[in-house]
Amino acid sequence: MKTQEKLINLIQDFDNAMLVTKTADGALHSRPMAVAEATDDGELWFVSDRNSGKIADVTLDNDVAVNMQSSRKFVSLSGECRVVDDRGKIESLWQEAWKVWFPGGKSDPSIVLLKVEPTRGEYWDNSGTSGVKYLIKAGSAYLQGERASTDASINASVRL
Repeated sequence: MKTQEKLINLIQDFDNAMLVTKTADGALHSRPMAVAEATDDGELWFVSDRNSGKIADVTLDNDVAVNMQSSRKFVSLSGECRVVDDRGKIESLWQEAWKVWFPGGKSDPSIVLLKVEPTRGEYWDNSGTSGVKYLIKAGSAYLQGERASTDASINASVRL
């Protein structure tokens, strides 16, 4: 499997992510976000309140980072984020659980979408047999006083 394909498959495994934006004073701000959609191109869609701080952040500087983590899988992305006000797309992505944030449902006027188009990413996948093989390699390297090496099934930096 190519590294780009592997990265996109890993992205699609996650339901939540940390979206990192830059505030007006240059500080980095991270917040958890539910992934509304992860496309076959690696694009991520999130829903947000149009009056939230993240919308202001992205309007000033659309460079963002997105981080995803489970117990054995990790993804870090960087790219551009833009605000998308598309009622049809909101309708197609709508999940009833979002009523917690948008009591008016999918027609709530405060809903807006964030679309992240990653330009690069990196993954670390220690799951399944690849993870077991890496643990064996790491243990052997430790016993020999060497540094453990990884291959693209475990870790790779990818341009999207």
